Amino acid sequence: MARAIIVVLDSFGCGEAPDADKFGDKGANTLRSCTTSSYMKVPNLTKLGMYNIDGIDCGTKDEAPIGAYAKCREVSMGKDTTTGHWEMAGIISEKPMPTYPDGFPEEVLKPFIEKTGRGVLVNKPYSGTAVIEEYGDEMVKTGDWIVYTSADSVFQIAAHEDVVPLEELYEACRIAREILQGEHAVGRVIARPFIGANGKYERTPHRHDFSLLPKKPNLLSECIAAGKEVLAVGKIHDIFAGQDMTEYVYTESNADGIDRTIEWMDRDFDGLLFTNLVDTDMIFGHRRDIDGYAKAIAYFDEKLPVIMDKMKDDDILIITADHGCDPGYDAHTDHTREYIPMLCYGKSVPAGNRGTREGFADIAATVCEHLGIKSETPGVSFLKK
Repeated sequence: MARAIIVVLDSFGCGEAPDADKFGDKGANTLRSCTTSSYMKVPNLTKLGMYNIDGIDCGTKDEAPIGAYAKCREVSMGKDTTTGHWEMAGIISEKPMPTYPDGFPEEVLKPFIEKTGRGVLVNKPYSGTAVIEEYGDEMVKTGDWIVYTSADSVFQIAAHEDVVPLEELYEACRIAREILQGEHAVGRVIARPFIGANGKYERTPHRHDFSLLPKKPNLLSECIAAGKEVLAVGKIHDIFAGQDMTEYVYTESNADGIDRTIEWMDRDFDGLLFTNLVDTDMIFGHRRDIDGYAKAIAYFDEKLPVIMDKMKDDDILIITADHGCDPGYDAHTDHTREYIPMLCYGKSVPAGNRGTREGFADIAATVCEHLGIKSETPGVSFLKK
């Protein structure tokens, strides 16, 4: 009974992609920025071969890595969560999802206001923490939605939990998702609840993402079609719009996500366990907190031996990312167009360099080969040398 475990360290890129300049991200390198912190202690990731990846010019290489290691170049036109995860599942997004640097048009906002019964504040790109600090008081006073976006293809709705019940916020997101189709089909509608008072607000862990339906076939749909199980931890359920998974659990932090992953590895399942650890991106990357990001990676590294000890003889573990969000990049606070690391470990996996991969879809191909699934998705397996 073969199992594959994928852990996505959200936004943990490992160096600018060849087309980074087209995305305004020339020189970005999330991994390198993290290594400038004294908190970046990662002996287990190092042992798997993280610093041995081609082109990595930071950290200390391991003389005899125990994992297969590579970096993957994104071929889809984007640098966001949905595009990155979809590509690693074998879905190539050739056309970029729409973005709104000047805010959303009246044809989107008017039906949203009419159907939700609340007005709209802001409607422009904004930092998620700054927008609630600056407009939280007005939202509490008026009950209007804080609607904002970013450089990514997202429609974000912030509301105070004491003013708008969570289910009403989620329903507003569902309404927005129905409106945002066709030319306005953004990758995600995101619920951003917050708490606090008098200009001192903080976001809660009750965020939910409402994604577009993923195209098929993809890694998840092929697992289900083959009679395999798909267990989703964290944002995976939302990223794939709840499609093609046998069980899922939301998480409140990276620590919670790691704990749920470890718990589910104790179960006898046949198929895929897919985990996203979002704190690196949401809490530290976008806020340009190098030490916080490094601490989060170090905490995962500390727990990595527990995950590896739970592995059975026919398991494989893949540790990767979905894009970059360089905490040391000062040109902006958005995601960064980077290569992603790929570390693969298992008793059946020959250790060594797998070079530079053209596309995240090689991850889907690798999992399908390991699980004995005939795949129709693009990608080349790196299971064997």
